[in-house]
Amino acid sequence: MEHWDEVRTAYQVARQGTVSGAAEVLGVHHATVIRHIDALEARLGVKLFQRHARGYTPTESGEDLARVAQTTEDQLQQLVGRIKGRGSEVSGELMVTSIVELSDFLVPVLAGFKAEYPDVVVRYLTDARVFRLEYGEAHVAIRAGTAPDEPDNVVQALTHLRIGLYASKGYAAKNGVPKDESELGDHVYVGNDNPDDRAPFQRWLRSKVSYDRVVFRATDTYSMVAAVRSGAGIGFLPVAQGDADPNLIEVMPPLEEWSAPLWLVTHVDLHRTAKVQALLTHLKAAVEDFNAAQG
Repeated sequence: MEHWDEVRTAYQVARQGTVSGAAEVLGVHHATVIRHIDALEARLGVKLFQRHARGYTPTESGEDLARVAQTTEDQLQQLVGRIKGRGSEVSGELMVTSIVELSDFLVPVLAGFKAEYPDVVVRYLTDARVFRLEYGEAHVAIRAGTAPDEPDNVVQALTHLRIGLYASKGYAAKNGVPKDESELGDHVYVGNDNPDDRAPFQRWLRSKVSYDRVVFRATDTYSMVAAVRSGAGIGFLPVAQGDADPNLIEVMPPLEEWSAPLWLVTHVDLHRTAKVQALLTHLKAAVEDFNAAQG
């Protein structure tokens, strides 16, 4: 591949953040790293990095190049492994992304995977935005909601995220809790700062009470959970998380329409790699065990 050495150098500079760090990983002199970056920027006609005293920070173009290089490097490593008879090895970086609501469940699962495969470096990425698998931003995505339909992705149903409605014991002692849906309007709620949030449970709440009853609004899940725990209002949590908190009480039994389907998403080019297949197997087994324990 023409100029691959320069692209790989830029990828390592983006990862390490410094010329010296990239040089150490690549096993070359730091002058070689600088020469590769300068040559690649001249060839492409764009700046890939902002230089500063602490090191190199990739520009938007540099980030795009690094994402593509990550995918290409994964594919090349898999090819080399097959050629050398080591295609079944599970090693290298494995990037997993999900909504933050799943972190309580996924972090122990990923830690168990790491213990089983010590040559893997796990990177767990949570963000409100959708990571683009075709650009190598992640190897495996766990997404909630409607089935993803991006081209060239492999999509598999994983499970449903069960959601419940909870209040703190302090809130209940002071205000009581609604006995049924007819009393929902007598209470205040914790919710998303976006009144058009598409989460099924938030849509359900908007259909039952006016948005002005949502008196504590936040943009991230952890803040909303903390607000419910602090007694700011009634709010939604994953059932496993809410039931495990001794300071919370369930306001009403979970409704099926609150739940969200979860999907495993991988890119077709990396779907069959050993590390991705190993993780998919591990995740599915963990979900089966969890669902069985929940009855």
